Amino acid sequence: MRNKSRLSYPLSKASEAGAVVKYELNFYFSKNKRMRFISHLDLMRLFARAARRAELPVFVSKGFNPHLKLSIKRALKLGIESEKEEAVILLTRKIPGDDFCRKMNEQLPEGIRVY
Repeated sequence: MRNKSRLSYPLSKASEAGAVVKYELNFYFSKNKRMRFISHLDLMRLFARAARRAELPVFVSKGFNPHLKLSIKRALKLGIESEKEEAVILLTRKIPGDDFCRKMNEQLPEGIRVY
């Protein structure tokens, strides 16, 4: 399995004016040290805030309470460390995986690393 983030094909096509194209970015992250005590929901909020602060082109859901489209493959139990967890985020435009990792790691606290 590769350790680098990868960008896959567009999930939708902009067939009409104003439509947004969505790109799926798969990435891995580690959760250790004191951050092992962060819950799954708080981890989701942490990634959403870091992506906004990093000014990434994230896809935001439509509706009354818009939110970032992010999915973590497995929810870890509280207190468990992990070195290679998978996650997926939807973006509105393509960006290189290295740029994504660098920008996210600048915004994430010690104990959480994206690669």
